[in-house]
Amino acid sequence: MTAESAAGTATSPRTAPRVVVAAAALDVALVLLFAGVGRGSHARDATVLGLFETAWPFLAGLAASWLLCAAWRRPFAPLRTGIPLWIGSVAIGMLLRLVAGSGTALAFVLVAAGTLAVLLVGWRGIAALVRRARTRR
Repeated sequence: MTAESAAGTATSPRTAPRVVVAAAALDVALVLLFAGVGRGSHARDATVLGLFETAWPFLAGLAASWLLCAAWRRPFAPLRTGIPLWIGSVAIGMLLRLVAGSGTALAFVLVAAGTLAVLLVGWRGIAALVRRARTRR
């Protein structure tokens, strides 16, 4: 097993479209979860519009990062895909929040960065471990 496959970065040259869509949908769902939990912890209204208001900068960052790092090529790779998606979602999301006049306090940036790291890189790390365990059998 190569170091690349051990890190969960190796996939077939052409990943099935349904797999790519599932990975993208999971990323979107996790960003929405992050926004929803954040709104709930600050006693904000639990509305779809409110959720979108909080999530849109991070969703835009996620979408841009999917394109910039060509995430569809290796949607499950924690290092080659998960880390760029995490950094891009946070960086672009915070920049958009700043431009929109929303909060970018240091505490929020740190919480967002930590939470999105666990969510966007974490599920890919788990997937890599499961894949490795299945390969060893």
